[in-house]
Amino acid sequence: MIDKSSLGKHISKEFNEEIEDLRERVLSMGGIVEQLLSDAVEALASGRAPDLKEVKAEDRKVNTLEVSIDESIAELIARRQPTASDLRLVLTVSRIIVDLERIGDEAKKVYKMATRLTDARGRHADAFTEAENLGLHVQKMLRGALDGFARMDPEAALRVAREDDKVDREHEEIIRLNMTYMLEDARNIKRAVDLMWAVRALERIGDHARNIGEHTIYMVTGQDVRYVDIARVEEIVRDAQ
Repeated sequence: MIDKSSLGKHISKEFNEEIEDLRERVLSMGGIVEQLLSDAVEALASGRAPDLKEVKAEDRKVNTLEVSIDESIAELIARRQPTASDLRLVLTVSRIIVDLERIGDEAKKVYKMATRLTDARGRHADAFTEAENLGLHVQKMLRGALDGFARMDPEAALRVAREDDKVDREHEEIIRLNMTYMLEDARNIKRAVDLMWAVRALERIGDHARNIGEHTIYMVTGQDVRYVDIARVEEIVRDAQ
């Protein structure tokens, strides 16, 4: 049985505050990334993409936070030399901010494709509907992954990991649909390829959300579940209850 209450609890009040500050900054970074993703999916679905400069400005905030949190982690490790659950929490934060930064980059790619696809929805309405559904799916995964980290809940993290295969299947279906459009009429190729780049970015976001869930499972259980079969991950989470 893992005592999750021991995570982030220390003799030193100052150390505890530093750990809590790290967690809060990660969640703040996650909130910006969530909004970037939400706006990107909306732009792709509606064809109304805001100025890319705004997106780049938000992405720079994400990059700045990643560097700032990384520096704080290095300083905390050097000064406090955390061990056991504290060290796992710090390592988890270090891994999660990398995935969050990459999600921001992928969301920016979706934006770029959305600006090039503003006139394509009438011709490919069903493909755009499927792309929007995929976008909503990975948004839900990201929200669940961040919630799992915030609550140190491996069950929530496991639910996110289970969704990744579904996202992969949705992505493959959209690719097949776009291949059909390209075969039907060569004039569809450019639009179809742009949409495929967008949904590829969304699929990658799903991968990163799963990573965040796996990092949370490691934080709570001490078991590194990257590259581990989902059935084994379920066992590890069950044993930790």
